[in-house]
Amino acid sequence: MDLQATVARLIQKYHREEMQRVLFRPAKQKLVEFIEIEEPSQGRHFLCVSVEKNKVVQLCIVQCKMSKKSLKSGSKKSHTKRSSIHECYRRTENWSLEDLTLVDGRDPDVDDPCFLLHFDKVRCVNATSSSAKYSMVRALVTLSERHCQRSLNLQNFDWAYIKPTSFYSNRGDCVVLSQICFYALNLVCLSMCPVPLDA
Repeated sequence: MDLQATVARLIQKYHREEMQRVLFRPAKQKLVEFIEIEEPSQGRHFLCVSVEKNKVVQLCIVQCKMSKKSLKSGSKKSHTKRSSIHECYRRTENWSLEDLTLVDGRDPDVDDPCFLLHFDKVRCVNATSSSAKYSMVRALVTLSERHCQRSLNLQNFDWAYIKPTSFYSNRGDCVVLSQICFYALNLVCLSMCPVPLDA
């Protein structure tokens, strides 16, 4: 199980770096969040969120297809060609976060990886898991508050998975560390308390 998780993380890291290099850096954007999604067309598909230099937040669907690339090898006299498989990324749809009026999770009580993005038209997104769905929505909520100065309109989500408790929300690692220290201090105090012996 740990090996599978490690491989999945490495694949995610590879796709993030490649999409940043091939698609987002040339457009002067930074890829902030992405999840893999299921689409009817061939290849792998990702829902990506990027931020431009002027702080405009963009959402897009990226399709990743395998293609063959010819490579020359050998000496100057005899050139041989060999083909190498490489991945080709292209954007198929694009929206601005400003135009997103509603994110609908469909049913908060069911383990459903599907959610609906309401722009001029409604775009159905099938994430590969419910955790990926919530990860994307958390990123959209944060980016909407930071760059659009507005709260994102959400419907049919379990709010406990969207926003952490008030103690943990947006306060950084120092607060989390202080909470851990507080619990550790309580444990030390409890361990030093004398235990009454039955007569």
